[in-house]
Amino acid sequence: MNTSLNSHLHITIITGLAGSGKTTALNAFEEKGFYCVDNLPSFLLDPLLQKTKGGQLGNSNLALVMDARDPAFLKSTSALTDLAKEISLEIIFLEAQEEVLIRRFSQHRRSHPVTPDDSLKKSIAREKELMESIRKKATTIIDTSLLTPYELRRRLHLTFDDCHLENFKINLLSFGFKHGIPHESDLIWDVRFLPNPHYDTKLKPHTGINKAVAQYVLDNETAKKFFDRLDPLLEYLIPKYVEEGKVQLTISVGCTGGRHRSVAVAERLQTFFSELKIKATLCHRDIDRGS
Repeated sequence: MNTSLNSHLHITIITGLAGSGKTTALNAFEEKGFYCVDNLPSFLLDPLLQKTKGGQLGNSNLALVMDARDPAFLKSTSALTDLAKEISLEIIFLEAQEEVLIRRFSQHRRSHPVTPDDSLKKSIAREKELMESIRKKATTIIDTSLLTPYELRRRLHLTFDDCHLENFKINLLSFGFKHGIPHESDLIWDVRFLPNPHYDTKLKPHTGINKAVAQYVLDNETAKKFFDRLDPLLEYLIPKYVEEGKVQLTISVGCTGGRHRSVAVAERLQTFFSELKIKATLCHRDIDRGS
């Protein structure tokens, strides 16, 4: 490895024993926005890092699975030490108990990738021996013997998210019930109990983006009591979703036609999340449909 790179690059190398969950780990980093490559040969690492440095990837965070399938990687321990001096480098080593690995290979009817002609027991022992020098360089070692794929993914999110909410995204969607409930919804709020501008001849032609319409929907005792309860609930729920490993949440707000009340409430929620420093996109699905 021959690198001359900027310190702003962040590389996570996911390595370890076959059957220990490296693909699951890679998927977790992809959810966090990393550029991910599975089974990267060592000879491609330098070109990849140089391209990343040059901005061709548009992403300075890389997660790479590198392991004993590449014999050259097994000889790269000193190169990894040198690389760690130049950039932000994490090495995550995944392992599991022998009986667990044997069971996983048997369940999936796979041969061992390192020495496929040997028995599983011999192959696992050989791989452990080959990977020991890499294991000693690891910044994090995780035994996945007792972890489900979901639990491993959640643990990685909790361990490697410096600020969970910075990587979390909320999709706000206003809609009209008469046009159908959005299938992508995680949470749905029915706001048809709020005052309806549809019955005011001056307000009816406008939408919930209009200041007068929004004031009509939001500036009343019912709406105030609603948000007095909803705001604390969302402040409580969002971190809980993050802890469970969710990277985004779709909150749909519905009224009858999707033009007035749901629009005004969704706009107000976007402002609320902005104040909490949480990314929130906004889409008014039915705002242009007729009354």
